[in-house]
Amino acid sequence: MSASSAFNDEKGGSSSVGEPEYGHDPASGGIFSSDYKRHDDLKEMLDSNKDSLKLEAMKRIVAMIARGKNASDLFPAVVKNVACKNIEVKKLVYVYLVRYAEEQQDLALLSISTFQRGLKDPNQLIRASALRVLSSIRVTIIVPIMMLAIKEAASDMSPYVRKTAAHAIPKLYSLDPEQKDQLIEVIEKLLADKTTLVAGSVVMAFEEVCPERIDLIHKNYRKLCNLLIDVEEWGQVVIINMLTRYARTQFLNPNINESLLEEGGSGDKAFYGSDGNDEDEEDKEKKAEAAALAKRKPYVMDPDHRLLLRNTKPLLQSRNAAVVMAVAQLYFHLAPKAEVGVIAKALVRLLRSHSEVQYVVLQNVATMTIKRRGMFEPYLKSFYIRSTDPTQIKILKLEVLTNLANETNISTILREFQTYIKSVDKDFVAATIQAIGRCATNIGEVRDTCLNGLVQLLSNRDELVVAESVVVIKKLLQMQPEKHSDIIKHMAKLTDNIQVPMARASILWLIGEYCEHVPKIAPDVLRKMAKSFTNEEDIVKLQILNLAAKLYLTNSKQTKLLTQYVLNLAKYDQNYDIRDRARFIRQLIVPTEKSAALSKYAKKLFLALKPAPVLESPFKDRDHFQLGSLSHLLNAKAGGYQELPDWPEAAPDPSVRNVEIEEVITTGEGRIGLLGDWREVPEWTKCSSREKRKEKKVEKPFYSDSEGESGPTESADSESYSSSGSDSASASAESGSGSQSEESEDASDSEDEEDKKKKKEFKKLAQGSESEQSSEGDERKRARKSKQQKSQSESETDEDEESDSENSQSESEDSESEVDVKNKKAVQSKAPSKPVIRETKKEKKEMSLLDLDDFEPAPSPQVTPVNSFLSSSLVTDLEGLSLSDSVLSPAAISPSGTQKCYELLHRISGEGLSVEYRFSRQPFGPDANMVAVQMHFANSAATDAKNLHMEDVKLQSGMRVMNFPEIELLPAGETTTAVMGIDFCDSTQAANFQLCTHSRKFFVSIQPPVGELMKPVFMTENEFKKEQGQLMGMNEITEKLTLDAKCRNEHAIVQRVSATANLSRVPCGSDKECRFAGRTVSGGSLVLVTVATEEDGSARLTLNCEKMVIGTMLVKDVLLALTQ
Repeated sequence: MSASSAFNDEKGGSSSVGEPEYGHDPASGGIFSSDYKRHDDLKEMLDSNKDSLKLEAMKRIVAMIARGKNASDLFPAVVKNVACKNIEVKKLVYVYLVRYAEEQQDLALLSISTFQRGLKDPNQLIRASALRVLSSIRVTIIVPIMMLAIKEAASDMSPYVRKTAAHAIPKLYSLDPEQKDQLIEVIEKLLADKTTLVAGSVVMAFEEVCPERIDLIHKNYRKLCNLLIDVEEWGQVVIINMLTRYARTQFLNPNINESLLEEGGSGDKAFYGSDGNDEDEEDKEKKAEAAALAKRKPYVMDPDHRLLLRNTKPLLQSRNAAVVMAVAQLYFHLAPKAEVGVIAKALVRLLRSHSEVQYVVLQNVATMTIKRRGMFEPYLKSFYIRSTDPTQIKILKLEVLTNLANETNISTILREFQTYIKSVDKDFVAATIQAIGRCATNIGEVRDTCLNGLVQLLSNRDELVVAESVVVIKKLLQMQPEKHSDIIKHMAKLTDNIQVPMARASILWLIGEYCEHVPKIAPDVLRKMAKSFTNEEDIVKLQILNLAAKLYLTNSKQTKLLTQYVLNLAKYDQNYDIRDRARFIRQLIVPTEKSAALSKYAKKLFLALKPAPVLESPFKDRDHFQLGSLSHLLNAKAGGYQELPDWPEAAPDPSVRNVEIEEVITTGEGRIGLLGDWREVPEWTKCSSREKRKEKKVEKPFYSDSEGESGPTESADSESYSSSGSDSASASAESGSGSQSEESEDASDSEDEEDKKKKKEFKKLAQGSESEQSSEGDERKRARKSKQQKSQSESETDEDEESDSENSQSESEDSESEVDVKNKKAVQSKAPSKPVIRETKKEKKEMSLLDLDDFEPAPSPQVTPVNSFLSSSLVTDLEGLSLSDSVLSPAAISPSGTQKCYELLHRISGEGLSVEYRFSRQPFGPDANMVAVQMHFANSAATDAKNLHMEDVKLQSGMRVMNFPEIELLPAGETTTAVMGIDFCDSTQAANFQLCTHSRKFFVSIQPPVGELMKPVFMTENEFKKEQGQLMGMNEITEKLTLDAKCRNEHAIVQRVSATANLSRVPCGSDKECRFAGRTVSGGSLVLVTVATEEDGSARLTLNCEKMVIGTMLVKDVLLALTQ
């Protein structure tokens, strides 16, 4: 039938000759034509002998279904055509049948023999469609037929049909759960399938039917990991979620040793810090045992665990947000802490997507930020709120910003909150004020600043803003009510203006709770409230009753009559809660014969101390749900949710994942045919190794900036992973149980030995043993020649692997510096031929272009003699490289004698070794953003101390340390000094590390006074006033004080302020003012201090600083210095 005639039929007009006509009745035009007539037309077309008519009819029927129209009454006419020989018609018939087979089960059953014939069709699409229709007929009678069809389809040559068989498994299981055992056999067979098309579908079937059968995954684990990158997107999501739960049952917790070390470290730190205090001996022993246990059994990651992490990492670049979210939750639940950071960048990328995706991602980020705050701190600005964001997105971003708030960034976040309060979205403004309250409770340094800001909001024109501020202020005042009686008085005055019930109730509660702080105002407030009692909301009436009761107990002379009046009003109130409360209070506070016993306890009941409310994140306990799941989103267990298992205490046997040769060969069906050599069997392993190399190249630039976050645990497996890859590729039966884990341990041991060898070689080279230098030089040249023969791409990947393996035992900077030193020494060795000399010179020049600040200085400050054949330019290059030692040498930074010394390690704790440190207040040469810390070592033991160095540096996010050069020997009775640099990131948080000798390790920490985080700035009086004018409002802190008797003259004030903080004096025209200026070392924020004195010995201290936390702490320290 032509297209035009089809169009005419649709419109209800007459069509060509020989085809049915309708629409003769004027009432049955195109618009009024009844369905049954149009369907009669389609039925005739379906009964026609022409395939073209049938095809046209089926197209129109499928189009009707797509538009949402009901075509179920055509089922008998359509189902007859299932036996049609035309492939196109047959496909469309199956599309229709899949849609309506469940509704028209009886009619579908009549054609079941046709579907069974369809299962034998030569076309794979028809076979798959027949199986899909058969599994859609939900009648228990045909369960055996469905089971047989699924079993046959599972062995089909076409992967598309096998995929359809996997889809049919959950349908059959929901129809008849008793078939579970047979279905598990089919799932086991399909899990062994090596095609990416089937993998996702069969894992979905596994999750629906038998998620508890972990044993089915063992043999297929490595294959699934390697296939993952090529599986379609929704299959990737299912596989990743399943492998997350699998890994939680089969591998050890990668962070277990870290937590043990932290416990041990904190214990030791407390012990060294409080030397005079006697601690519990048992506690010390336990902590020492914990630390020893961590040292004795270093965690070595299972190669299969590493395989999973490595193969999922490239998927963070997926265009599908669900895949990125699945990988993110896998890393969060399975990866070592040092490696989890890589997911932050990918999740932040998703925040540029649709609002629905943003909502889900932010829910998960909010949960992550509670435990792993440092991960998202670099991306703080990505969570700033846009005016176009929907309200629910704004509130989630607020939640994340509040979780990320700490001492270093709180000033930035509070400035951001100040702008949010001006928003027109009232719900968002209320949430912002609550967020300010949470910041104030979590960070004590800004509590006063936040309170002052919220009090300023009380004069806002918007009543909702005022009301929310009152509620939050009430919670904050409960923490320190005695300090803030002025604020309570100010809030009492607001009762005339504020009409929001919750806010009025909060003010009345505050006045009642702290009536002793405002004894004159409280009775007057009760008087006003008694007037308007009948017009108030119920929540306010209840608080008026409470206020009356509390005032009656504390100030009955003034409030006795008022209280009785309020109780009488409440006695006849319409609300029974208020009537009951009035009766209850009257019996308690007005003693009668019956209630005399109770009235004794009235004060205890009403005026009991109430604990301050804890403002916590609503996401605090959500992490027990698997991230990315519906249950996590709803914060309630959804149907079908599977709990995330706990980590096992002991590692299960890893050999269960080893695949034997015979098994690999037998999984091939007859369609594969016999393979000539068994090594050819695991084709996917060969592909994956090549793909893996490509993936490495691709992922390197994307993750380059976060690569440094990979910590000690990633290390141990660069070799062991390759070994596990080869094991799974060759699938050799000779590899015994747990061979891979043994290899990985051997690898890490061998790396330890290599490190020791390197250190020995460095010492020998420093002494100038020429023979070893020449042999080492030869090895270098041989290695360089072999590297030149390789292609460029392979050399890059090799270098990546080398750097990965070097990261295992030390920090990345340390390993680079060791390579640097070794290269220096190797270049100085003798060379047999001139071309090689030219080559070394070129390499040396490249090295000299590097930024030396990234490297740790060499252990020995002197330069070894340079051989005569080296060119002068090379000599200068080498001398330039060795200059970094002199920069860091103790003599380079002259300490000021007046600085206070702090004890780092006591000689008793250090077994004769004592260490003191002081902040020298000199610029730290290698890095201007670091504070120079001078360390003084004294060895009072009978034996020499050797190899004094730092290890296991633990820092807060953003902080950095440049270690002092290793002290090779400190003889008994001798002392020495060394200088290290620490970037405290403008915070007073401690830098924790291990101070190591050749035989012992000591946990120590350096915590700076806030005054040592400054560097002096020289400016004129006019410049000072100009800068001070720009740092007003929330950036200014003013305190009044009485100067100490010895501190009444200008010289004494300058001396004490300079001793407290590293600030420079600013010239001042007035005798009664002293001004000081400086900048924070790390952030460069300006710090301005003014001390204005009066003749009676009182003074006013003013501090202007952009960073409120630093300002608050510095004010306390300067106050202490000037008043004591």
